[in-house]
Amino acid sequence: MSTSLIISDLHLTNVEGDKVIFFDTFCKIYASKVDQLFILGDLFNTWLGDDVSIKAHNAIISSLKELTKETKVFVMVGNRDFLLSDKFEAETGCKLIDEPHELEHNSKKYLLIHGDSLCIDDINYQKLKKVLRNPLVQFIFLNLPKNIRLKLTGQLRKKSVEAQIYKSPKIMDVNQQATDILMLKYPGHDLIHGHTHRQKTHIMKKYTRYVLGDWSQNKGNAIKLSESLEWLEIN
Repeated sequence: MSTSLIISDLHLTNVEGDKVIFFDTFCKIYASKVDQLFILGDLFNTWLGDDVSIKAHNAIISSLKELTKETKVFVMVGNRDFLLSDKFEAETGCKLIDEPHELEHNSKKYLLIHGDSLCIDDINYQKLKKVLRNPLVQFIFLNLPKNIRLKLTGQLRKKSVEAQIYKSPKIMDVNQQATDILMLKYPGHDLIHGHTHRQKTHIMKKYTRYVLGDWSQNKGNAIKLSESLEWLEIN
């Protein structure tokens, strides 16, 4: 029987500090012992494009490249690293996957997403996401010099942090109606996602929703699929 790990929202930076070392340890001790690792978005805190960020995140790229010699690694983009592309795949051996991604394990079906698509009450965020995911906007951004990309990304992040101060926790969480509508399209599936950083298991009438939490400098969490589903606390 195959074994899978599912994680999300590590928000790794290009500073080779405790968190990067912690991720490398996770790869060697936990992820290398399973058949598959799924990363459901925001592995990186910022991704300016493969041409710039692969070099900037050299230690993380090396950890992934070593890991994929033993384990299949599937990466879903998040709201922070949606510019991950084919060069990242080539350098790491990881495979980028679209959402929603259907995963069948031990006769049980799961639907994997990052999670931000269900936060429809955050109208301003959804408007910004639509602009940033526009292929023309991405093409223009990726052809800008590195320093301008850094400046623009920093400004957007600052505005995002400031805006969150005035948003209610409910607005930044998933919308239940939108979640139910999504799950109607996938009968018999349970849902696994990240993004909200609110680690919890929600048992609904027709499905269970598992929410992955984010990672700190020395503590993380994961879902392990083996004979059954279980939560892992990584420290």
